[in-house]
Amino acid sequence: MSLLDFLREELSLKGTKKGCDSGQCGVCTILMDGKTIDACLVLAIQADGKEILTIEGLSPGGRLHPLQEAFVEEGAVQCGFCTPGMILSAKALLDEKKDPSEEEIREALSGNLCRCTGYVKIIKAVQKAAAMMRA
Repeated sequence: MSLLDFLREELSLKGTKKGCDSGQCGVCTILMDGKTIDACLVLAIQADGKEILTIEGLSPGGRLHPLQEAFVEEGAVQCGFCTPGMILSAKALLDEKKDPSEEEIREALSGNLCRCTGYVKIIKAVQKAAAMMRA
């Protein structure tokens, strides 16, 4: 069983979306030991003993993470299908770089496809979140 199917079917964590199921779209992006992975390409057993972060774990206690706040404020959610993967990819970037350039943001998000937008609002949201997190 893939980690994606395990998260969705066994743990009922539906925030991790199922898209292409072949590692091409990024909608199933999660963090495993702090690094982005496509959950559709990893077997559930491979995650045993690893730290897994899904979108549900990003806002414990119901308080939105600055990335989630910025995505809402900048209108970067559009239909929302790609949003969890985009946010987790952005989190991995911001965990490494506190003030990434636009090019670094584009590179970090390059594995995540969005069919609704030209990525402008998404990039602005990541920049805004970075500023919020530095403040």
